[in-house]
Amino acid sequence: MTTLVVGASGATGRLLVAQLLNRGQKVRVIVRSPDRLPKALTDNNDLTVIRASVLELSDAEMARHVSGCDAVASCLGHNLNVRGIFGHPRRLVTEATRRLCDAIKADKPEKPRKFVLMNTAGNRNRDLEEPISFPQRLVMGLTRLVLPPQTDNEAAVEYLRTQIGHHDPAIEWVVVRPDSLTNQDQVTAYELHPSPTRSAIFNPGSTSRINVGHFMADLITDDDTWNRWKGQMPVIYNKAQQAGEPKGQSMGT
Repeated sequence: MTTLVVGASGATGRLLVAQLLNRGQKVRVIVRSPDRLPKALTDNNDLTVIRASVLELSDAEMARHVSGCDAVASCLGHNLNVRGIFGHPRRLVTEATRRLCDAIKADKPEKPRKFVLMNTAGNRNRDLEEPISFPQRLVMGLTRLVLPPQTDNEAAVEYLRTQIGHHDPAIEWVVVRPDSLTNQDQVTAYELHPSPTRSAIFNPGSTSRINVGHFMADLITDDDTWNRWKGQMPVIYNKAQQAGEPKGQSMGT
């Protein structure tokens, strides 16, 4: 099985790549700066590194890199600095999602390819009646006005939800929504929910990046997990550690 990962040099993307390689998968990555990838990844013979900016690839180049892949995963995001938040490209996630989906369709797959998009718990699933308080609605409206990455994340999801939809013959998708991201060295127990169980603004949970990578790798490699969540936007939270529970245990529910 071969997976194409974009955003692979980021803090979460490299963990997803490691999870896939550890499962014996073949992985292609598109990165602007291959030197940002850990040597433990680049030394793996199952990793193919494509040095490029994903939005600067021609349609033909994009189609060639997607061709033969069973899944495509995007961990793209905006850097949390002035240039990353307010600079160009402002629609990085949306445009990359659209172009990757176009490339999948151009490859005319015999069965649907998997597309996994990392997003945020601050983004609602408009297929469901997810409750949102008036104060949170107000804050989110202001965030859209002053922080372009929020609008980009929402537009990328809306493209999958409305343009690809739930019955596309070439593409099936899952949007993974972590809450406040943290760094941990090992996969720990985590919880999965169809919708947020807490306010991403006023009562945020936490999600370790390595747990996000683990769940995304499960979606790609395990058909039961995929069939459980395809066409949905699962929210992932770290599970509170219980007394006596062994560290490093993985539990997706």
